Amino acid sequence: MGYPCSREKTKKFMDKINLIAIQPKSFKPRTTDSRNRLGYNDNLLVGGAKVTACNQVWVGDITYIGLEKRFAYMSVLMDLYSRKIIGWTIELDMSESLVIETLTKAISARQPGPHLIHHSDRGGQYASTKYRSILTRAKIRQSMSRAGDCYDNAFMESCFGTIKTELEMTSYGTIEDARRELEEYINYYNAIRRHSSIDYQSPTSFELALKN
Repeated sequence: MGYPCSREKTKKFMDKINLIAIQPKSFKPRTTDSRNRLGYNDNLLVGGAKVTACNQVWVGDITYIGLEKRFAYMSVLMDLYSRKIIGWTIELDMSESLVIETLTKAISARQPGPHLIHHSDRGGQYASTKYRSILTRAKIRQSMSRAGDCYDNAFMESCFGTIKTELEMTSYGTIEDARRELEEYINYYNAIRRHSSIDYQSPTSFELALKN
C-alpha cells in the first residue's frame, strides 16, 4: 500500500499472525558428476602432502557463472604452493574441452617437470580418456578427492568463494561480459591481491621472490 516497512518489522507482524515466509531455494547447477564409469584415482594429498615449491601440486575445479538466461562454467587450475591461478577457461558447457583447454594453457605457461601432482574432484571431465592422456604425456600424476568429501579440494572451494565474493557476482549479460571481468579480476588476483597463506604477498610477487 506504499508504506515503508523494514524486513525486521515485517517479520514481527508476520510472527504475530503466525505467517511463515516460503523461501525458494536458488537453483545451483551440478558441476561434478562422480557417478561416471571412467574410474578414479587415489587421493595423493591425504594426510597433508608437504608442498615446498611451485609446480609440485596443481589443484583444479569447475564452478558455475550466472548469465541472464543460463549458466556458463569456469574451470581453474591453481598452483597450491604460490596460490597463483595458472590456467582458466569459461565456456557455455561442461564438456571435457573446458578442462582440457585450462590444462593445456597451464602446461604451456609453466612447463612443469615430471612427478607434478594434479588434484581435482572425481568429475567425468577430469576422468576422461583424453584428459588423462595429456597428463600421462606430461608425466603428471593424477590425484582425486575421496567420494563425497568436499574438504578434499577445499583450496579450490576457497578460491572460488573469494572470486565470487570480491566480484559481488550475481549474473552477467553475456559470456563475453563474464570473460572480460573475470580476466581482469584474475590478473589482479595473481599480481596485486595479497594472500595470507603466502605471507601477505601476491602470488606473482611470491614466485618472483623464490627465484631471487
